[in-house]
Amino acid sequence: MSDYLRPIYLQSIWETLFMALITLVIGGICGLVMGILLYATRRGGLLANKVVHTILNVIVNIIRPIPFIIFMTAIAPLTLKVVGTTIGVRAATFPLCIAATFAISRIVEQNLVTVEPGVIEAARAMGAGPWRILFDVVAREALGPLILGYTYILIAIVDMTAIAGALGGGGLGQFAITYGYQRYDWTVTAVAVVTIIIVVQLAQFLGNWLARRALRR
Repeated sequence: MSDYLRPIYLQSIWETLFMALITLVIGGICGLVMGILLYATRRGGLLANKVVHTILNVIVNIIRPIPFIIFMTAIAPLTLKVVGTTIGVRAATFPLCIAATFAISRIVEQNLVTVEPGVIEAARAMGAGPWRILFDVVAREALGPLILGYTYILIAIVDMTAIAGALGGGGLGQFAITYGYQRYDWTVTAVAVVTIIIVVQLAQFLGNWLARRALRR
């Protein structure tokens, strides 16, 4: 790689990490709340509410299957109003957070459903309220699988940042397309691919380590 491209490459790594981490934090929190509500309001749940559950379920089912590159272009007018631009890291992070929220909500719901009903009944018998059971019992019991689920989502987010690069979102995706593919410089493309693989591997190792620690508790 030339000296000219090296600072651009390093900046692209930073942009990818920035988008991924911000998305994981914002989408992770919003998705956790939505996932808990999906779980708690389902039939027989701690806060069973058919109307709320149906509305949330329909919204998640509509948005989650949309391919990210289409979703990013579809909400471009909203991105423009909120962020002020449709190009760059900030413009890419906005749809990333929204897409991640709905993806994470379903993963959270699915992991919470696996908690043994007997554990919940035991907490009820001890006089614990619905919210205490949700956060002190259900969330703790599902912590290990939740960490693995968030690890999977983080890897998916890194993948989506690369897709965002095709639409001027910055990061390693744009670096690979602009300075690799469009200039027929396959070395640059290979460097970007290897870098993404390293980031993904580190995220997976960290997620596995945290999940093992959570499961041992």
